[in-house]
Amino acid sequence: MKVTYKNTLISFTSQGTGNPLVLLHGFLESKEIWKDFAEELSINRQVICIDLPGHGESGNISEIHTMTDMAEAVKYILDELNIKKASFVGHSMGGYVSLEFQNIFPTICHSLVLVNSTPQADSEERKANRDRAAALVLKNKRAFVSMAISNLLTPENNKVFKSQIEELKNRALEFSTEGIYAAIKGMKIRTDHTGLFAKFKGQKIIVAGKQDPVLDFNTIKIIALRCGSEFKSLPDGHLSFMENTKEFQKILRFVD
Repeated sequence: MKVTYKNTLISFTSQGTGNPLVLLHGFLESKEIWKDFAEELSINRQVICIDLPGHGESGNISEIHTMTDMAEAVKYILDELNIKKASFVGHSMGGYVSLEFQNIFPTICHSLVLVNSTPQADSEERKANRDRAAALVLKNKRAFVSMAISNLLTPENNKVFKSQIEELKNRALEFSTEGIYAAIKGMKIRTDHTGLFAKFKGQKIIVAGKQDPVLDFNTIKIIALRCGSEFKSLPDGHLSFMENTKEFQKILRFVD
């Protein structure tokens, strides 16, 4: 399904009924990563998967897609579906969007699950890396996409999941250069929501990979402890939905 939002098409799917669950993908991903999970979960509840602006089949709404921009696009979809309460699961960038959604629409989120994600803002080093990434996208999108996605897994798992990684890369290459650039710049300036996550009273879970090349496992574990969040440890990298599918599926079944 598609709706027009700010003169741009936003693509989403909705399956099942009752107890809505919103699944938000990460950077260089699309709603397609949730396809198998949504089919199973929608047997017992409504599952909404959204292509965030500049990703999948959704267009661009701004030169920079801030997390607020993305969260407001998600709210527009929920309004279209007449959803007043929902649980949120966000992978990586999708986690940032979920937290910003809670920040600006504090009465809607029932549960918050951050998957290979963090409530912290970018460090100065990370911000500099974002600027270099944005420059590379403009110079050579293909090279950037290949490098960025490969860097989410260990060298061993790049071989184990070779076909899935190629599929992920091929999908990402269909995204516009402007959309990828807009997301990088938006992530760079996102707000630190550690305090917000700590104060959140609903069910909250952080899922982390022990071999995540992007986020330090021990740091994420400490954040979960300090924020009073349930912590789920998985053995592999930054793509838990792909690398640890069965374990991840079990976690999703217990999201309230």
